[in-house]
Amino acid sequence: MSLGTFSYPLPSNEPVLNYAPGSAERKRLKEVLAELKNQEVDVPMFIGSKEVRTNKKTAINPPHEIGHTLGYFHEGNAKHVQQAIEAALAAKENWASLSWENRATIFLKAADLIATKYRPYMNGTTMLGQSKNAYQAEIDAACELIDFLRFNVHFLSEIYKQQPISSPGIHNRLEYRPLEGFVLAITPFNFTAIGGNLPTSAAMCGNVVVWKPAHTQIYSAQMFMRIMKEAGLPDGVINLIYVDGPTLGNICFNHRDFAGVHFTGSTAVFNMMWETIGKNMANYKSYPRIVGETGGKDFVVVHKSADPDVVATALLRGAFEFQGQKCSAASRAYIPSNMAEEVKKKLIAGIKSFKIGTVEDFTNFINAAIDEKSFDKIKAYIDNAKKDPKAEIWAGGRCDKKEGYFIQPTVIEAKDPKYVTMCEEIFGPVLTVYIYNPNQFEKTLELVDSTSPYALTGSIIAQDRNAVELATNKLRNAAGNFYINDKPTGAVVGQQPFGGARASGTNDKAGSILNLYRWLTARTIKETFNPPVDYQYPFLQEK
Repeated sequence: MSLGTFSYPLPSNEPVLNYAPGSAERKRLKEVLAELKNQEVDVPMFIGSKEVRTNKKTAINPPHEIGHTLGYFHEGNAKHVQQAIEAALAAKENWASLSWENRATIFLKAADLIATKYRPYMNGTTMLGQSKNAYQAEIDAACELIDFLRFNVHFLSEIYKQQPISSPGIHNRLEYRPLEGFVLAITPFNFTAIGGNLPTSAAMCGNVVVWKPAHTQIYSAQMFMRIMKEAGLPDGVINLIYVDGPTLGNICFNHRDFAGVHFTGSTAVFNMMWETIGKNMANYKSYPRIVGETGGKDFVVVHKSADPDVVATALLRGAFEFQGQKCSAASRAYIPSNMAEEVKKKLIAGIKSFKIGTVEDFTNFINAAIDEKSFDKIKAYIDNAKKDPKAEIWAGGRCDKKEGYFIQPTVIEAKDPKYVTMCEEIFGPVLTVYIYNPNQFEKTLELVDSTSPYALTGSIIAQDRNAVELATNKLRNAAGNFYINDKPTGAVVGQQPFGGARASGTNDKAGSILNLYRWLTARTIKETFNPPVDYQYPFLQEK
């Protein structure tokens, strides 16, 4: 029982450490990387109070060093999905009734643990398991994850404060209940912070969760789960399992207590899930909440007034950081002919200067693609472009998977604005550019808006304010996150709520108060102090 109204003020974003030579954080991170590489971790599933191990063990190998084994995870099956649901439902009543201040403290403590003693471990497991360099890991596995936990506590406390008005003799109040049943969280490989946020944002609201991360993110996911346990998360509130998608969906989407799904992944998978849920509506207690962030074909539109240095920097960073494996990565650019040659030279020079290799060498800007399947898919696009008369390779194009899944950042010039690499999501270090007539800027904006089914991120680079305003208006529905004179990546919790519409998802804006409303259902309570004792109203009287 709460005996006070407790304050959870708007936090500040977690400062980003720079890992410069000689810094304490660089020294400590290198020590932890060596420690992690010198051991083979045995990764169980976390179901209720149990660490579950099976006979089906799968190796965890760094994408940039596939000959090394970091450890093994225990892959589950249908039985473990059912056990996870049962454990979640068993924990539900106590978790939902726990006071808000005690729930909030768990997530705030987890944030502090990540910010301090576990920072190098969250970064280290992300670097080794997902092939992120030190800076990309820092802004993801440390800062963004910490921000999600702290900001979501603040946002939820603000929701709880929102109450209806009352009239004389009546008191009205709203209670914000968790959903009835369990929430399924399905998380991707590319952001450790998404892996942490999707289950915890629902759990924070009093829900219980079954969490399935991508197999290629299990190494950092299990580290986060251990931290949550240390922070005091009760058994069964979040259940971490490693199963294949069809097995998971077959059980969860047919379960009467399925209450919602929090998803980040491919558009095709999300569409299939939505269709399955729709067909099963008669089975559920309530209409499930379906929240998803899916694909992107993110754009950069360059106006003739732009600064070529700004353009080149935005493209080199926006397209190639983390090997282009961000949902927000710049993958198509529209460059006016008046500066195309200058931008081309800068892009070529930049790519030639990139160092490519392992994450342990902090001078490497580029690391590896996530796995062999992804490598082969990206390479096929590059190989096809090399022999297609409709395309020209400006830079890059080399691919090698002998020691790791390394793909040299590649720029393709498309002679046709609807060329395949201008339209399809590649999810790798491939940027396609189309050169347009600078006098056809408005027509080009219409082309940008109609080329892709996605609408996740995009940017306009221009010094002409009329061009900025025109692009902002014309591209209103083409990107859920729109950037002016910047790359289309790098959304910060509390500053740029993230999500897109069209084929890019439900636009429920992770990192904002909007997302948390999706994991709550409200009950209105009206109390009448002096209830009537006669059914008759005054208007019924004749005199």
